[in-house]
Amino acid sequence: MALPNLSPEDRAKALEKAAAVRQKRAEYRAKIKAGSMTFLDVMKKSEDPVIARMKVTTLLESLPGFGKAKAAKLMQELEISESRRVQGLGARQREQLMERLG
Repeated sequence: MALPNLSPEDRAKALEKAAAVRQKRAEYRAKIKAGSMTFLDVMKKSEDPVIARMKVTTLLESLPGFGKAKAAKLMQELEISESRRVQGLGARQREQLMERLG
């Protein structure tokens, strides 16, 4: 797929938008890590495009007490693909995650 030819103004707008999304995602991760936002809070806000596009592994690794190994183990136990994003979780997968982490 060929990339569109963007004008310098359009490119600058796209870069600003991407930076804003990354910043918001980092804020969510910091809140989760600090414990001011729980996994259930995140799932309630899963309609937010920033959260919806976040990878489940990234979300799990942000939880206190979780690292790469623990997150990978949980994902494997629940049969969730490493590349799965929050918006792509099935009803059963959401339910199982909330049971384990809620």
